[in-house]
Amino acid sequence: MKLKNVLIVVEDIEKSIAFYKELFGLNVILDNGGNVIMTEGLVLQDAEIWRRFMERDIIPQNNATELYFEESDIERFVEKLKSYKEPIQYVTHLMEHPWGQKVIRFYDPDGNLIEVGTPM
Repeated sequence: MKLKNVLIVVEDIEKSIAFYKELFGLNVILDNGGNVIMTEGLVLQDAEIWRRFMERDIIPQNNATELYFEESDIERFVEKLKSYKEPIQYVTHLMEHPWGQKVIRFYDPDGNLIEVGTPM
């Protein structure tokens, strides 16, 4: 058995596709109308479809999981975040851990937690 994808729930798939393409360089591999598979194994699921399947509420900003990306030029990435067309809601601004890794945490447009760190 192997893990194939990570699925996150989003209210506006087109907005989320643009977010992940413009900031992270991810591209759409397959669009099933309400379920979009992107490069790097990220799947975007339409929130209304998810609610119907799960019969449960979606809890944005629950901080129970995060998407983790690595970027060697993290200062350049921070500038990219600052100039993004939509406001970014930060959880932590750029910081350096005691072991030397620099990281920044923020939410995507739907409250999914993202961490970007320098490679270890």
